[in-house]
Amino acid sequence: MYKVFVNDKPIILTTKVKKEKDFKNYLLSTVNIGKVIKELNSTDLEGARLIGKSEEKLLKSFLKLLPNVIAGGGKVYNEKGEVLFIYRNDKWDLPKGKIEGKESIEETALREVEEETKVNGLKIIAPLETTYHIFKRNGRHQLKITYWFEMQTNYNGCLEPQEDEGITKVAWLNPQQIKNAMENSYANIKILV
Repeated sequence: MYKVFVNDKPIILTTKVKKEKDFKNYLLSTVNIGKVIKELNSTDLEGARLIGKSEEKLLKSFLKLLPNVIAGGGKVYNEKGEVLFIYRNDKWDLPKGKIEGKESIEETALREVEEETKVNGLKIIAPLETTYHIFKRNGRHQLKITYWFEMQTNYNGCLEPQEDEGITKVAWLNPQQIKNAMENSYANIKILV
């Protein structure tokens, strides 16, 4: 099962049909994805299920429905066990961004974290869950696939938000601050935290 978010409402990719209550079921093979997105954005539906025949082909079939944007990002820990967050579009988020040229997804994640926060000395520790969300750019819906990595750094210099990317704050947050920040974050970030 996969979850793809439209704002904070999930589209669940599954092979199991469940009774509709606050969720709507669609067949993955015949779905009009634009209609599903519109319904999620304009009604009180809590989410949608796209039902496929084969567990192995669910994601592959879904990826064909929208243009894909590949991104990499980091959940960065400092020596105190705090996590690096950015504040953009009035929400707390983790640093991430689109792949460029022929760089690997790991290179993308490291570059984007450094560009968005000025934190350096980053080291990837382990891959984290991949997240999926639908956004609209230039009037067209696109699917952002973000590959996340747990990272560490000894950096203790100044944090600088990349303002031209709409980032207004960068902060190291402790567990209690993270809990508070998650009240104003995205559903796919809550999965990682």
